[in-house]
Amino acid sequence: MSETKRYRINEIFYSLQGEGYHTGRPAVFIRFSGCNLRCRWCDTNFKQYTLMSAEEIVGACIKLHRDCMALLTGGEPALHADDDLIDALHKAGYNRIAIETNGTKYLPKGIDWVTCSPKEGTHVLLHNVDEMKIVYTGQDVEKWLQIVHAPYNYLQPCSLQNTKRIVRYILKHPWWRLSLQTQKYIGMK
Repeated sequence: MSETKRYRINEIFYSLQGEGYHTGRPAVFIRFSGCNLRCRWCDTNFKQYTLMSAEEIVGACIKLHRDCMALLTGGEPALHADDDLIDALHKAGYNRIAIETNGTKYLPKGIDWVTCSPKEGTHVLLHNVDEMKIVYTGQDVEKWLQIVHAPYNYLQPCSLQNTKRIVRYILKHPWWRLSLQTQKYIGMK
């Protein structure tokens, strides 16, 4: 008898995507607990999680909303998500599954939209994604355009602190777009 795999889930909630290409789009967020990096601005409490099976995760998502995007986030969801979970979400009717990843781990099959958010000092394994979103703190971001290829490239303020600086940077480097953490501006999760 095989044991059912359990995933470390920090929280599951229904809200609007606040960042990047899908800003304003309703989604069920599946936030995993745990990451291979320790970014100072991370908003996930890694000590808080519930072990859940794929069936329990899908059940929790369905209770919130079914006819929307399912968004895997974290922490680092690529450490946890696998083919079984992605298949279960698709079978439950989630026709668009997105992931927000730092790009340092390979992804399971069946993910429909990949947002890569590369971090300084890491080796990114994902080179072709749907969008790249970098939390800008003044670092060299141009090098990532040679490593991660995406049709949409965003710079995002770090915790709402440096928006004007990013606007000035994008005006000089118009191949970038601005991503705001809309959820923070309007007081949503």
